[in-house]
Amino acid sequence: MSAAESRRAQDSSSLGAHLVDDGCRFSLWAPRATRVELSLLELDRSQQNHDMAQQPDGTWLVHVPGVRAGQLYGYRVHGEWNPNRGMRFNPAKLLLDPYARAITAGVDYAGPIRDHTAESNYQPDTRDSASAVPLAVVVADGPAPTPLARRRPMSETVIYETHLSGYTHQHPQVPEHLRGTYGGLAYPAVVEHLVRTGITAVQLMPVHHFVSEPFVVGKGLTNFWGYNTLGFFAPHAAYSSMGTTGEQVLEFKQMVSTLHEAGIEVILDVVYNHTGEGGHEGPTLGYRGIDHGAYYRLTQDLHNDYDVTGCGNSVDTSHPAVLDMVLDSMRYWVTEMGVDGFRFDLATTLIRDAQHHVDQNHPFKQALAADPVFADIKLIAEPWDVGPFGYQVGNWGPGWAEHNDHFRDHVRDFWRGATHGVRELATRMAGSPDIFQTPGRDATAGINFVAVHDGFTLRDVVSYDVKHNDANGESNRDGSDNNHSWNHGWEGDTDDEALLDLRHRQIKNMMLSQVMAVGVPMLLAGDEIGRTQRGNNNAYCQDSPISWVHWEMADDWADVTGFTARALKLRAEQPLLRRPEFSGHDEILDADGEPTGRHRLAWLNGGAGEMGDADWADAGRRTLGMYVSDETDAFIVWLHAGPEPLDLVMPPAEWGAGHEVLLDSWSAPETDGTTGSAPTVLAPGETLTIPGRSSLVVRVHLAPSKAGADTLEA
Repeated sequence: MSAAESRRAQDSSSLGAHLVDDGCRFSLWAPRATRVELSLLELDRSQQNHDMAQQPDGTWLVHVPGVRAGQLYGYRVHGEWNPNRGMRFNPAKLLLDPYARAITAGVDYAGPIRDHTAESNYQPDTRDSASAVPLAVVVADGPAPTPLARRRPMSETVIYETHLSGYTHQHPQVPEHLRGTYGGLAYPAVVEHLVRTGITAVQLMPVHHFVSEPFVVGKGLTNFWGYNTLGFFAPHAAYSSMGTTGEQVLEFKQMVSTLHEAGIEVILDVVYNHTGEGGHEGPTLGYRGIDHGAYYRLTQDLHNDYDVTGCGNSVDTSHPAVLDMVLDSMRYWVTEMGVDGFRFDLATTLIRDAQHHVDQNHPFKQALAADPVFADIKLIAEPWDVGPFGYQVGNWGPGWAEHNDHFRDHVRDFWRGATHGVRELATRMAGSPDIFQTPGRDATAGINFVAVHDGFTLRDVVSYDVKHNDANGESNRDGSDNNHSWNHGWEGDTDDEALLDLRHRQIKNMMLSQVMAVGVPMLLAGDEIGRTQRGNNNAYCQDSPISWVHWEMADDWADVTGFTARALKLRAEQPLLRRPEFSGHDEILDADGEPTGRHRLAWLNGGAGEMGDADWADAGRRTLGMYVSDETDAFIVWLHAGPEPLDLVMPPAEWGAGHEVLLDSWSAPETDGTTGSAPTVLAPGETLTIPGRSSLVVRVHLAPSKAGADTLEA
């Protein structure tokens, strides 16, 4: 690798298009090119080309007087056509700037968008692609969004994963012209719902400018989810209500400002692991034409893409210049666009070395740890890819949070009655210390979720035994068959009131499990109002009612909405219910240093008190109480997945002087989540009968000392 090919980040911020007093300076990194032309385009696609000058560091530079914001442009990169060396230079293809801050227009999939002929992937196609490809846009610098008053620690964070367009597409209070846009998400009625629910951070599914895959378009569908990025610096143009020649940048910033002013953080789901060009047989829209062998991982013979993403290509962050691009993109979104964190799709791909091996000490992680820009930014890994040793759950170390798929699967299984006792449930509710309790990490390393975009919604988890993906055009072969779901006796929707009541309660049970578990809860947008995808567990290609949030159903699911808001309010008000540290069974001492008889974390059996060996060994056990306590407060989260009602016995006086039910999953909404006819405070040893498949949160009223507890018990 030459010095030019291995250039580092010192000057990478100069790449892209930057307006100056009398025009614009354009810079592109293409060290193996022999010539680069800047193409300035008009709306009719007429072009004016300018030769760029090669610099010692492998970049190409040109200054063009008179250029202003809104100018459309692209590049034509000349060089050797030699697929045997990962070189597929073809100046007939108009290429996007990897550093473009805005991208306009779409892809004409019937046009000459591939760099090769239809007969051979290794013979160049000489037809001009300019009329069929997206264009970069020159964007003027502008002020950053309103900053947050403060960024919350992970222990206070409640993440809400949402699709930016689908969330407001049918919102009745959002003006029609704003539905499905950045402005729609920032509309007052939408923000009010987020605040009222208790959301502290929205995690936006990809908003980097993306395109659809040719095979999806060929079926008359579209890539709705957006995990097919084309520009890592550009907000997706189709989500703008104001225009696509730079206006999308302003509208995105305005959205961030509005959310920040409401105290809500913005986390981006970013797809730095692959691009929308697919494998080498796919379209050439930018990266491949600039340098196929630099931007992408290739097989040893350099002919094919080395794919550990399942998407046709894998971005090669072992190359210093490509790593620079990823880091520059992140810095831009933090400093200029105001975002507060990143969720990295297929994150393991980003930490593979030049031999494609996983390296948890990768320069990518080192750079993030060393850069003050990311000092208080949330870094969340989807901790796997599809390559060798790609499953890296629990291995990301300090400074990182990770999606906890163990939590998802086990909580679903527990509530459908498909678990062997409650031992693993206790582990998951305690923050999965078997996975995340390693040096330098606390319990906020685990992101606890029961439903996310890929898979069933919570309503579908309790309504379908099997997937129903026929609308995707793949004969129901796509999507997972391992859904850990249960339809409760009827596949799909029903009018049976008893069944509906049970499904509502089961959703509340799973919602409470993730909100009260040690760690960071992540909710799927719309689960609190009963969103369904009609059993589709892979709706990536459905820009349709299958994917949109169904706000018209909100009244029918008001009980779940209110329950979710109350659970999150309780978590926010009680630090003990969102403690960041892992807790053990250590006994709490009083002010005089005397044992109180209480423990920071204990597990109760619902009868005699604390779980014993026989309770833990009972494969049929379906009830568990999680007792959490500190010097001043104590709570019990009771989870009962058995089908029959249970006489729940309050623990002995050593655990507390009284037990006040704060929230339960079975009461009617008008009782505000309390048990209504039940006593306000239950004494030690008193019995509360709870329905089958139910959950509740109890505040424990503490005795002033162990001596006081002994007196109370006597």
